[in-house]
Amino acid sequence: MERKVAIIDYGVGNVHSVSHALMFLGYRNVITRKHDDIRKAAALVLPGVGAFSQAVINLNDFCLTDVLNEEVIVKRKPIIGICLGMQVLGITSEESPGYKGLGWIAAEVNRFPHMHNLKVPHVGWNTVAVYHDSIFRNLEEEPHFYFDHSFYFNCSDLYAIAKCDYGFPFPAAIMQNNIVGVQFHPEKSQTNGLKLFRNIFRYFDI
Repeated sequence: MERKVAIIDYGVGNVHSVSHALMFLGYRNVITRKHDDIRKAAALVLPGVGAFSQAVINLNDFCLTDVLNEEVIVKRKPIIGICLGMQVLGITSEESPGYKGLGWIAAEVNRFPHMHNLKVPHVGWNTVAVYHDSIFRNLEEEPHFYFDHSFYFNCSDLYAIAKCDYGFPFPAAIMQNNIVGVQFHPEKSQTNGLKLFRNIFRYFDI
């Protein structure tokens, strides 16, 4: 069976842009919420744009939480969470009190504080300081990526492998075993984003 990537379609993701980026790199992929597709895939991508609460509601309404827990936590299948898809890897979010994320990473999603000259949402290109080059190989020392978010992933430095400075340093990329999250959008980050996708899949031998 040809190995492929399942892009999880849970109603809040920019799934087609991710799919086009992966196809450009030569990775066969499917946009899906079918459990069989998720189980057969070699790796998973969880994109996301919008509200934390809607993401959590949709994951539950589409009965995706259990199958994702099975594949990612039990079977250790690689997964990449992008933007909101990274945020739902955590436990809670200030955006949506009472809604619980997947809880795979010990993190709370916090709103950017009110600071002088700090525009929220954080939109545009920013440099990323890399602390662990596991998935950032063959990129420049401080690569640029495209961000678009109003909340940030507040977690231990144990998980943060790259940070972005926007008034203060916050995690731009996290990694724990088979789980990767990026706050920026690789699919919108041109050459650096494509290189990062390729690095991640190569790291997991996909």
